[in-house]
Amino acid sequence: MKQVLTLAIAALTAITLTAQSESIRINQVAFYPQQSKIAVIEGSKAKKMTIKNTADGKRGGKAKALRTSTSPWSNKKRTIVEIMGITAPGTYELSVNGQKTRFDVQPHALNSIARAALKAFYLNRSGIAIDGKHAGVYARPLGHPDTEVMIHPSAVSPGRPAGSIISSPLGWYDAGDYNKYIVNSSYSVGLMLMAYEQNKAYFNRLNADIPESGNSTADLLDELMFNLKWMITMQDPYDGGVYHKLTTPNFEGFVMPTDCHQQRFVVQKSVTASYDFAAVMALAARIYKGNKDYPAFAEQAQKAALAAYHWAELNPEAVYDQDKMNKEFDPDVTTGTYGDNDASDEHLWAATELFLLTGDEFFLKAAQPLRERGFSQPGWGNVTGLAMYSWITCGDDKTGMPLKASPFNTPAGNHANDYGWGCLSECFCTSGLAHLYCYRATGDKKYLEAALQNADYVLGRNATGYCYVTGYGHKPPKNIHHRISSADGIDAPMPGLLAGGPNPGQQDNGDGSLPYPSKQPDESYIDATGSYASNEIAINWNASLVSLLGWIDAEMK
Repeated sequence: MKQVLTLAIAALTAITLTAQSESIRINQVAFYPQQSKIAVIEGSKAKKMTIKNTADGKRGGKAKALRTSTSPWSNKKRTIVEIMGITAPGTYELSVNGQKTRFDVQPHALNSIARAALKAFYLNRSGIAIDGKHAGVYARPLGHPDTEVMIHPSAVSPGRPAGSIISSPLGWYDAGDYNKYIVNSSYSVGLMLMAYEQNKAYFNRLNADIPESGNSTADLLDELMFNLKWMITMQDPYDGGVYHKLTTPNFEGFVMPTDCHQQRFVVQKSVTASYDFAAVMALAARIYKGNKDYPAFAEQAQKAALAAYHWAELNPEAVYDQDKMNKEFDPDVTTGTYGDNDASDEHLWAATELFLLTGDEFFLKAAQPLRERGFSQPGWGNVTGLAMYSWITCGDDKTGMPLKASPFNTPAGNHANDYGWGCLSECFCTSGLAHLYCYRATGDKKYLEAALQNADYVLGRNATGYCYVTGYGHKPPKNIHHRISSADGIDAPMPGLLAGGPNPGQQDNGDGSLPYPSKQPDESYIDATGSYASNEIAINWNASLVSLLGWIDAEMK
C-alpha cells in the first residue's frame, strides 16, 4: 500500500525531492520560458551566483542582484535576484553564496497545478462516493447523502413546517468542515464562471480527470454544475427565498464523512443568500444556454434567479444573524455564519446579471448605483467587484504595482492589512485576477506581469518559503485544517488545495497552544491541522486559485 501511495502522489504532484535551500525563495512549481524569473535571497548580500542545467551540468544564463529590500515589519534584509537568459525547458540549479535550489522552466508551467486545483473540487464533493478510478488513494465511500435534511424552525414557510424533511444532495463541502453555504458557493461558482467566460477555449481543453470528463462540456462547467444542482435544492419552492446554509448544529469532529451522525438542517432564508443565488443562477443561465449535457438547466436557472430576486426585494431586512436566531429557535447553530449586514453589493450583482441575461430595463435601473461605487477586489462578503467584472469596467488600475519597493517583488502583500484570514486568495489571487482583467481590457503586459508575480508569491517566493498549494513544490503544506485530509489515514493531504496563508490575527491561538513562528504579518503562518486561521482551505480560495492559474496559463500560450 505504501508503494502504491508513493506512486500515486508522484503522479499527482510536482514535488522536487532534492533538498532545497531555505535561504532562496522562488516559484517552486515552474516558470514559463519567456516570463521574468525572480528569486529572493535571505540576507543583503548575494554573491557567487551561478546557474546550471541539471541535465548536463553545464552553466548558462545569468543571475543579477537587482536591489536589497527591507521588510517593513521584521526589518529583515533580502536581495531581489533576476534570473536571465534561461528560456529552454528544463530543470536548473541556482547557487547563491553556496546555497542551492532547483527551479523548472516549462512551456505549460502552471497547467498541472491549475488542473489539480480544479480536481480538488471533485475530491471535496459531498453526497457521492469518490471513486478510485478518478481519485486513486483519495477514494472514499458516500458520505452525507443529504436526502433527509430537516427544516430548522428558523426556515419555515407555509409549505414547509419545522421538522419537515427535504432532499438537498450533492454540492461541495465548503472548507475544512462538512457544511454547505449558499453565500460562499455563489461567490465561488460566480468567480469561476467569469474566468471561464474570459477563457473558454482554454477551459474547454482543461481535463481534470473527473467522472464527467469526455462529455461535450468543459470539465470546469461539469464541476460547477455538481454544485449548482445542490444550490437549486436550497430554494424554497413556495416563496422563492433561499436558505442561508445546510448545516449540522455544531461542527463535526475530525472524522470521515461516513462517521458523521448529527442531523443536518437548512436554516433561515436570508437576503444575501437570495441575491447571491439570483446572481449566480442568472450568470449560469447565460453560460449554460444551449448546453447539450444539461439542456434544461438554463431555463430552470433563470426562473430560480427571478424568484430569488423577487423574494429578496420583499425581504430586505432578512440578514443572517446567527446569535439572534439562536435566541429564538432550537436547536442552536454554531457553525460558520457568512454573516453580512449590507446586502447592497449582492443586490447590485444580482441586478447586473439579470439585466445581462434578460435585457430588462428594470434590472438596469436597479444596477445604477454601480456608478457610485469604487472598485474593490471581490470576496464573499463584498461582491461589488464581480458585478464590475461582468460590466468589464476595470480597465483603469487604481491600486498601482509597487514592485520597486516590494519586499518580494509583488503588487500585493506590501501592507500589513494585506495579510489576514484567507489572504492568499483574497489579496494575492484576487489581485492577480484584477490585473488579468486589466490586461484583457488594455493589452498592457505590465498587468499580466503583475499577475505572474502574485502567482510566484503563492508558489514559494514569500517570507515563509512555503508553496502554499498542497502537493506542489519542495515545501508544501502537509497538515492543512481539513477534516478529510486529517482523518483519511493518508499522510499527504489532498493535492491542489490552497491554504489560507499568513494571518497575524491568530484567532485560533487564544490559549497559546499553537507554536506560530512569528507574529509578523507575512510570517504568521503555521502548517498545523489546528490552525484554522492560517492553514484551513475553502472553496472560495480554491476558486480564486483555479481562476488565476488557469487564466495565466491561457495567456502564456
